[in-house]
Amino acid sequence: MASHSRRAARTLLIGLGSLSCLVAGATGAARAADLLLLAEDVPSGLDPDGPSIALPTTQEGMVQMLEPLIDYEPKGPNDSGFVLPDFSKPRGRLLEAWDYDPKALTWTLHLRKGVKSCAGNEFTADDLIYTYGRALSTSGAVPNAWFLLNMGSIKGFTNDVFSTDKAVADAAKKLGDGIKKIDDYTVVVQQTEVNPLYFVNMAVTISQGVFDAKEMQKHATAADPWSHDYANNVNLPSFGAYCLERWVKDSQISYRANPNYYRGKAFYDHVVVKKVPEAANRLVTLRTGQAQMVQGLNAHQYDSLKDAKGVKVEGVLGNEGLFVVMNFKTKPFDNIKLRQAIAYAIPYERIVQVGYSGQAKQWEGVIPSSYPGFVKQAQPYSTDLAKAKALLAEAGFPDGKGLDAYKDAFKLSYVSEKEATLGPVVNAISTALRALNIPVTLDPIPQTQYGDRQIVKKDLGFAVNDQEKPIGVDAGYAMKLFFVSKEAGGINNMMNYANPELDALWVKAKIEGDPAARNKELADMQNILMRDVAWLPVVEFKTQFGLSDKVNGLTWVTDNSPRFYDLKN
Repeated sequence: MASHSRRAARTLLIGLGSLSCLVAGATGAARAADLLLLAEDVPSGLDPDGPSIALPTTQEGMVQMLEPLIDYEPKGPNDSGFVLPDFSKPRGRLLEAWDYDPKALTWTLHLRKGVKSCAGNEFTADDLIYTYGRALSTSGAVPNAWFLLNMGSIKGFTNDVFSTDKAVADAAKKLGDGIKKIDDYTVVVQQTEVNPLYFVNMAVTISQGVFDAKEMQKHATAADPWSHDYANNVNLPSFGAYCLERWVKDSQISYRANPNYYRGKAFYDHVVVKKVPEAANRLVTLRTGQAQMVQGLNAHQYDSLKDAKGVKVEGVLGNEGLFVVMNFKTKPFDNIKLRQAIAYAIPYERIVQVGYSGQAKQWEGVIPSSYPGFVKQAQPYSTDLAKAKALLAEAGFPDGKGLDAYKDAFKLSYVSEKEATLGPVVNAISTALRALNIPVTLDPIPQTQYGDRQIVKKDLGFAVNDQEKPIGVDAGYAMKLFFVSKEAGGINNMMNYANPELDALWVKAKIEGDPAARNKELADMQNILMRDVAWLPVVEFKTQFGLSDKVNGLTWVTDNSPRFYDLKN
């Protein structure tokens, strides 16, 4: 086995050496300003409203090319070197400035002048109008961009777009006076109520990044007027730091620096991201200097790099967590007592140690503990087998009797490309549950299939998920995204959870002007979600990358995708 691994690593190094030459050859000679990143996968699509929007590797591709309206000032690096944002200091990106009129409930957006896309087109109000119109069309596989504008109470972004009455739906999908172009560099956005989430959501690049309308419209067809096929499978035209150069799905993607980028051309002329399925091969290739950056290693592998010559590890305990999905539409997971029994059976500390080398902590809530408004539960779930057995009996399954009838439901799904990081975790979970006669079997599935079943079909019955995180820094954003019912406007409720009490609290919290009252409503929501085990939070873990010690500038953003523009030697 060891000999096979070494041969595989040598073969990989030869291939990567050729790839490095290919990257350098794009400019005619070897250059220091090229970067090779090895990842567990590459984007399977690039449309922000496409079926792969929830996949981290897809998001990583999007954020290199899309440009946000705002982001946050950096506040300096943490102990490992990761540059962190200061969420109290928003700054303009595509926006030069903005004004809010609380009486009129309007935002006046002043667009930055002199911004050009990869195609050389100037950014104007028409691009923002197109982007918002595309969002309102809800014509993609997932109405992701619409969701954030609906969450922000933008006039016209109502649930009528999903009406079964075609005439009502068609009328609702046309931009009205909620979005007004004043001139080429000024747009006024109307809200229907006081709601801070519109501004919070402006920083969510993968959902609110702005398209190059001229390029998108070139590829529109009668059957696809908003160019979803083009954006998802060919190119993502925008105003970001990098342009798509070459993309071979399931293999590699390469970017070239946008020569027109308004903040200055990136340090790295070319960045290649190559899929290397085996984490051990990614690890050894970084150590040899053949690659400058790797991701998707497990905590033990990152630990092994910390004393290695010529490389470094940077990480942050930001907003990433691992949780267990138990689908309310999949029996027997509609039984709350069974859900609670499983919650008390999970070996939390073992998962921290075996799965994350001690570089994680038990997650004691349903939103990231680093976010404002997080509520740590007074009595969080813990490993208590006696309580788990008692709850199993209360659920109608004493000592697990009767659960064999649901064997198919207990197939524990996870992303197969993440075997290095998730393998130890799912094995720990399955071992603990089988000890209670819960008939768990493991079900690794490809990332593209997992993403489609999670966000489109929503038919994952029992699964482990470590790739969902609320990108908007707000407790309400997180709960609307993941837990509000579909009927009340939720979008990524992969558990099919529906609780009228929770939905009603969200309606109040969304428009609550008193911060103390809003915090109380959000706290009540979190308590309900933990009681119902809407999803089962297990651990919060570090976002980490391995880098050459010559590469600096890694910046943490809440989507957890590195910005290649920030990197330099």
